[in-house]
Amino acid sequence: MSQQKTEHDYRVEAWWTSERTGIAKSDSSPNAIHFSAAPDCGGLEGRWTPEELLLASVTGCFTTTFRTIASSAKFEFTDLEVEAVATVHTVGSGFYFDDIEIRPILKIGQSEDCDRALVLLERAEDRCLISRTLDFPLRFRPQVQVIESEFSF
Repeated sequence: MSQQKTEHDYRVEAWWTSERTGIAKSDSSPNAIHFSAAPDCGGLEGRWTPEELLLASVTGCFTTTFRTIASSAKFEFTDLEVEAVATVHTVGSGFYFDDIEIRPILKIGQSEDCDRALVLLERAEDRCLISRTLDFPLRFRPQVQVIESEFSF
């Protein structure tokens, strides 16, 4: 019987490429991410910012965690859209996130699955690695939408 691996290593490299932009690259992806400071902080328009990359990490982690939980629970859903919203505040000489609000919208096919859907969404919030690692509060505002099948004869 094989043992489950208890440790996973990840590595990302980033380097500054010009006056106002940089590139980040992972060994697991052939695509680099071009990033910059936010435009209101002197960065370039049209580039990911570190703040947006953090929110992408939160939403990506939540989405993959939910999919894994739903699959294990044999729970079928039509769609999952996850939005994360945050505000950065200046405190003294630094910038800080006060919190991040995670807004998943789960679409399901049957109204009798709504309670179960909410339980699975809350389980994903509790188990998401990125969310659990952050040192500030996350607000969770899940929604479940029932998508009625339309039959035409």
